[in-house]
Amino acid sequence: MTRVFSGIQPTGELHLGNHLGAVRNWVRMQHETDAVFCVVDLHALTMPKTPGEVRSATLHLSQLLLASGLDPELCILFVQSHVREHTECAWLMECNVSFGELSRMTQFKEKSERQRFISSGLFTYPALQAADILLYDTNEVPVGDDQRQHIEVTRDIAERFNSRYGPTFVLPEAVIPAAGARVMDLQHPTNKMSKSADSPQGTVGVLDEPTAIEKKFKRAVTDNDNEVRYDPDSKPGVSNLLSIFAAATGGDPNELASGYTQYGRLKVDTAEAVIEMLTPIQQRFAELEADPAETARLLAVGADKAREIASATISRAKANIGILEG
Repeated sequence: MTRVFSGIQPTGELHLGNHLGAVRNWVRMQHETDAVFCVVDLHALTMPKTPGEVRSATLHLSQLLLASGLDPELCILFVQSHVREHTECAWLMECNVSFGELSRMTQFKEKSERQRFISSGLFTYPALQAADILLYDTNEVPVGDDQRQHIEVTRDIAERFNSRYGPTFVLPEAVIPAAGARVMDLQHPTNKMSKSADSPQGTVGVLDEPTAIEKKFKRAVTDNDNEVRYDPDSKPGVSNLLSIFAAATGGDPNELASGYTQYGRLKVDTAEAVIEMLTPIQQRFAELEADPAETARLLAVGADKAREIASATISRAKANIGILEG
């Protein structure tokens, strides 16, 4: 069975774009693949954090992922820092990637331009990400276009390591998820919905109250001609509503458009569909939030399963290099 690996940082609230673009695909993949999913808390440390911030965010996100439908019986779900092989393998990756390769990473350039303090961890981030992926003999990594470069450098590192020390790592492939991967900001529909963007009225959180969701959709930016048509290029606001409506109901945006003549009704119906989709997730999250010990237990089970795979991979890598055993 195809091994799939993906990770998500515990930063900010999970929003509708995360859910429809990534998490819902993860839920589907756990039924179709050998799926490994990781809350990458170590990656979150590349930016300065207050004491305890990452711990609480990691627990919160883990509960959201479980509430969204990830089943520890069907997939491996764990926290990155709970499997020490990630940091050990990251050093092997750093020693097999060049300064030039890391300096060409687009995301480092973009993020470093916005920071006063630029950590070396932000620079070597792709090496840790490569370790995350390669430790699990990953065949496929579901990513957006903005992460393709990271998978390419992961493959380059793996190929270089295999060339130097013998067959060790599986070469992963980047896979773009199916439809629903792009949910746009309700106030700025030419921009992706983002948990880091300063657009609270344009971002719908998975845990938003129904009244807040209704208000955000009613205020969603459309255009002036009042024609309901799915045309992302010329009508991005209306098309975003139709895309979200279709993703929430399993419909087709073009077919849905034919049933409306006014934006108002479309906004109301889209909000109702989103609320209906999110309600069971919010209810399950409340149960998990009330019992953090159960979440910790489930994550420990996932870490044990992950460690069994990762320890075999790191042992193989160290043996092929020829490191003296302790």
